[in-house]
Amino acid sequence: MSYGIPAAEPSAQVPVCPRHPDRPSYVRCQRCGRPACPDCQRAAAVGFQCIDCVNEAARSTPTVRTVYGGAVATGKPLVTFGIIALCGLMYVLQWVVPNDGIYQNLAFATYYATPAYGEFEPWRMLTAAFLHSQGFILHIVLNMYMLWIFGQALEPLLGRIRFLALYLLSAIGGSVGYLLLTPGYVPGQQLAGVVGASGAIFGLFGAMLLVQRHRGGETRQLWVLIAINGVIGFLIPQIAWQAHLGGLVAGALCAAVVAYTPRGPRQALLQAVGLAAVFALLVLVSWIKVTAG
Repeated sequence: MSYGIPAAEPSAQVPVCPRHPDRPSYVRCQRCGRPACPDCQRAAAVGFQCIDCVNEAARSTPTVRTVYGGAVATGKPLVTFGIIALCGLMYVLQWVVPNDGIYQNLAFATYYATPAYGEFEPWRMLTAAFLHSQGFILHIVLNMYMLWIFGQALEPLLGRIRFLALYLLSAIGGSVGYLLLTPGYVPGQQLAGVVGASGAIFGLFGAMLLVQRHRGGETRQLWVLIAINGVIGFLIPQIAWQAHLGGLVAGALCAAVVAYTPRGPRQALLQAVGLAAVFALLVLVSWIKVTAG
């Protein structure tokens, strides 16, 4: 004798998935009641829902945003980790590409902003922030550690897009600070480029300081951190304190735009305009410096 599921009556209609009519589906969506095959089922608080109902609920649910307008994101700070991964990749390429090809094409120096001696190559003002010294491994290690610490604090608070804008503008601000405060290239002088994420990291320092003050938090430790790192830039040779200062100012300006923009339906637009104004200011002062010689 054998046991099994009784055969369905010839007249009984087998339910099928609306998305996959060739698949019998005996599980129904708890929301709309339609059958759903295993590929179209999503676990709900009670039972299962079909993928259409899940997507409809996601569209109708308002996005939760932080006080600074950024979408609340759970999980790992993807932008922070992405920047760290990119810097690590570029560091490997600096060793792999022969004849210092990466450094020669992406590092920034006042030579590249002096029309009398070199063609202005503005992209270097950003790309230099993703390179690091090959002769001092702590250069990249310390920068990435600081990025990891401050990125985990700022990225969820500001939102991924705003945090990325802050980082990139701070990196450019570091190069602008170096351009403004470093004497131009003169014939016979050894050409020295500036590389490193330090300008952008100082931008995160400035942003965190301003955000903490805006939130009414303690800022004493941040002042101490900024002061110690600032003094190190003057005491240790071959550290571009000019880039640190430029990044700090640019980061503080970006954070001021994000933090002090009034909340409301136009908050994102006003923040975008403000950040664009910071970028325009960096371009303007660079242009004045370059054209003035």
